Amino acid sequence: MNLPCYPKGHALLIGVANYQHVPGLPAAILNDAQDVAATLTSTAYCGYTPANVITLLDGQATRAAILANLAELAVRASADDTVCVFFSGHGAIVGSPGDEDSVLVAVDTDLSDIERTSISSEEFGKALSRIKAKRVLVFIDACHAGGAAVSKSLADGKGHSFKSGYSQNTFEKLAAGSGRALMASCRADEVSGVFRGARNSVFTSALLAGLRGAADKVGCGFIRVFDLFNYVAEEVPKQIPDDQHPIFKADNLETNFAIALSLGGKKSTVLSGLVEVAATASSQDPWMALELALSDLYPLGPRDQEIWSRAGGDLSRLEFQSTGKAAWHSALRKLRQGGGGRSITLATLIRAALEDFAAHPTLTALEAR
Repeated sequence: MNLPCYPKGHALLIGVANYQHVPGLPAAILNDAQDVAATLTSTAYCGYTPANVITLLDGQATRAAILANLAELAVRASADDTVCVFFSGHGAIVGSPGDEDSVLVAVDTDLSDIERTSISSEEFGKALSRIKAKRVLVFIDACHAGGAAVSKSLADGKGHSFKSGYSQNTFEKLAAGSGRALMASCRADEVSGVFRGARNSVFTSALLAGLRGAADKVGCGFIRVFDLFNYVAEEVPKQIPDDQHPIFKADNLETNFAIALSLGGKKSTVLSGLVEVAATASSQDPWMALELALSDLYPLGPRDQEIWSRAGGDLSRLEFQSTGKAAWHSALRKLRQGGGGRSITLATLIRAALEDFAAHPTLTALEAR
């Protein structure tokens, strides 16, 4: 039995609650990292291969270990992969007013030597830029209310003190680059809520619900980046009205790319039924059946999930269209006439789509023709 999987997904989850030199944070912070890891690797949810998901908690999350695992991620992830980096813990703002920057506070960060014992935004950004994957999403859940950061300051009791959290400038740095995006738990002037006795922070609770299928409102079988943020951005203010607003930064993001399976890749029964009906009605015309199926599975058109390229096609041979359906109609008409790229055929396109939707009835029927 082949279990649903998303083999191109990679993740690094970091959670620090018990620091060596600064006040700690609620236990929910550790749960956040563990629960995101469990959700990503669950075959019932996101389908990541467990070996591709690394979790660093408390004493494991030293400055050296975080940087080493980011470097290892850069080696492991290929251009066609999807990478998620999640950090829940302290952030500290450094620099002068008007030129503020931020550092990631590792478990062994010493405020008396913060420059050498923390991870600067420049260092973090460079580590992310070395990752070859075309889809990289960074989650930052910091400045936690309910912990020491509620006062918006981070001190060690020895005369060293910094404003806690992350600056807007830092968020922009971490989201820089094509295919890069950042999702943060709150604005720079807010705190990230953790309710007393709750298993997870408010932000991560919404994130987990989204990853567990709530963000896939159309039932397409994938969790997509814009859909996930929209869900989280709507849900967090329901719990903390007016005081916490997640933010999203993307410097050069053109597509609503998938980051994981939704409910193990399960499509809405309504949508699946429509595709089956369309396939039956078009049984004498495989091209029409394929067009209906692909328009449903890849609503953004042939560029969606790089399906056209993966099938051996050349996107530069396709004309721009205003909608995904129009793009598919135009692309398949060109393919039928022998165009669209030297290596693409009806068979290679069906096989590429079956890599994403192995049990799809229309694709399976078309492959068997």
